[in-house]
Amino acid sequence: MVKIKQMRELVCFLFLNIVKINLMKKKLLRKFYNRNTLTVAKELLGKYLIRKIGNKKIIGKIVETEAYVGPKDKASHAFGNKMTERNKAEYLDGGHIYIYLVYGMYWQFNISTRGKGKPECVLIRALEPIITKEKAQSTNYKKPKKEERMASGPGKLCKWMALDKSFYGEDIIKSGRLWMERGEKIKSNNIVADKRIGIDYAGPEWAEKKWRFFIRGNDFVSKK
Repeated sequence: MVKIKQMRELVCFLFLNIVKINLMKKKLLRKFYNRNTLTVAKELLGKYLIRKIGNKKIIGKIVETEAYVGPKDKASHAFGNKMTERNKAEYLDGGHIYIYLVYGMYWQFNISTRGKGKPECVLIRALEPIITKEKAQSTNYKKPKKEERMASGPGKLCKWMALDKSFYGEDIIKSGRLWMERGEKIKSNNIVADKRIGIDYAGPEWAEKKWRFFIRGNDFVSKK
């Protein structure tokens, strides 16, 4: 009986490690984020953002991003190497969450990039909700009418995924409740570059930079 128990424990251990290895193959790792911020912003398009709440998973495909390359970027919270209690997460190693509140109502979800001590990040602006095969095949499943656009905007996607201040500074590579997976490869000719939204305060030079990226023809982009 002891040997049988030991064998079961070994099988269980091996299975869990196989699952973990397979998951890590899908997950985006540190080296993905510790690169040029504009490159990361474009290559995040098509990737899957996974939010786990209990036994439930909410999955969204990233369809729109914005790059902020402080300290030279006047639209960045870290312009001029400014560091505050609010923006210090921008200075963390690539793959950490920088989330903050605007207008006292809407959370904005960003991922740090470039590397530790380099305050750059990518704002996730919009997600396309992904319906899992299991959910689509469930009995009497009907797609909610409002689901199509419920994550089309930085504030809306945070509400949909229940993201708030508790995620501030969290490592998305190690997190068990929020992470990124490889998702879909988006060809460069299907990526549109346009001006960032709501940053007129940064002045013409920075407001005109086309550092917002979205998937061409995608219906879930917040603004085309």
